[in-house]
Amino acid sequence: MQLKRWLTVGAVVLVAGGVAGAAPATASHPVDPSQQTLRQLGARHDLYIGTAVDMAALADTADPQYREIVSREFSTVTAENVMKWETLEPTRGTYNFGPADELIAFAKRNNQKVRGHVLVWQNQLPSWLTTGVDNGTISTDELRDILRNHITTVVKHFKGRIWQWDVVNEAVSDPWDSPPTLHYKGFWAQHLGDGYVADAFRWARAADPKALLFYNDYNIEAFGSGDPANDKTQFVYDMAKGLLRAGVPIDGIGSQGHLGTQYGNYDTLQVAAALKKFSGLGLATAFTEVDVRSQLTPGVQAGDSNEINPRLQASAANYSVLLQACLADRHCLSFTVWGFTDKHSWVPGWFSDPPEGMATIMDENYQPKRAYNEMKADLIYSGPPYVLPRVPASRRCRTGCSPRP
Repeated sequence: MQLKRWLTVGAVVLVAGGVAGAAPATASHPVDPSQQTLRQLGARHDLYIGTAVDMAALADTADPQYREIVSREFSTVTAENVMKWETLEPTRGTYNFGPADELIAFAKRNNQKVRGHVLVWQNQLPSWLTTGVDNGTISTDELRDILRNHITTVVKHFKGRIWQWDVVNEAVSDPWDSPPTLHYKGFWAQHLGDGYVADAFRWARAADPKALLFYNDYNIEAFGSGDPANDKTQFVYDMAKGLLRAGVPIDGIGSQGHLGTQYGNYDTLQVAAALKKFSGLGLATAFTEVDVRSQLTPGVQAGDSNEINPRLQASAANYSVLLQACLADRHCLSFTVWGFTDKHSWVPGWFSDPPEGMATIMDENYQPKRAYNEMKADLIYSGPPYVLPRVPASRRCRTGCSPRP
């Protein structure tokens, strides 16, 4: 009866929390957790499970399944592209908030939180900005004012409707860049120096005092060699520590989680240790853009199980590593996949030589992959009510035993 009691209590918690689709349980008909959504299972841990959203796919009336899955499976959404600068302000001073507002309205209707992505990034900038800097018509002082005005305008427009902002994205180089010593990279560091990072957080906080402000980057899932000159995670950790020491209003670190099965990725213990280090600074953490791609061969595309199965298993294992690490740290607030179906994945278009794909948790026909089911299993079997203390076995009587009452 203890197991049934836990199942019933777990179902009541889900319903009380307002999770869409949660059905009440009874002692005779307990909830089958395998039939619950990622959203419902994450709610048991106060963990938001999210996805990046392709707005063209969301609006496609010929493919309603995409919209239905977004609303059913996920408790938080991220705009894949429509909150980036080139989309929001394609012409100087003229903002196109329409598509982003549509996503926020969709999220509100489905009781979902929104991650804002992204305020400051060196990519997907409008041509009027980069061309003006290149030809000298935009000075350094003016560029700083433009950045402040953009952050202020965008954050104020969405004020009260964004849960987490990726304030600064991918500001740190990689060990294979030139020079190999880690440094602040890209357009903004080149023209404004590394002080723009602190400025961006201060301007964002002034525009919306309640939104959580994140630094977001890739290849920071775990600490590496321990050599600060080549360890990107250590660089970001030291950067965050310095920002906090200077009173900069940074609230969290977003680890993107773009992985590939062809690489030697980290295990759960290593990833959990990194999250613990960041939370030790008093910061929240989140996995913000998780996908796990694989290099493809003609055999994969032809349906060769010898090629496909190892990739599916390796992908599932990597999704599981990140999710288990997140579950192990109470400061890890959300786990967002960067698209949930191969039908709308960015990976094939970006990684073409050699071709890569199979990066998401559902295939092109919206069928769940092993990765989807492993994520569900991690959420189910990470504690009560579905994992309970062991029941000790009693020694069986051989002779002279009294019958059990």
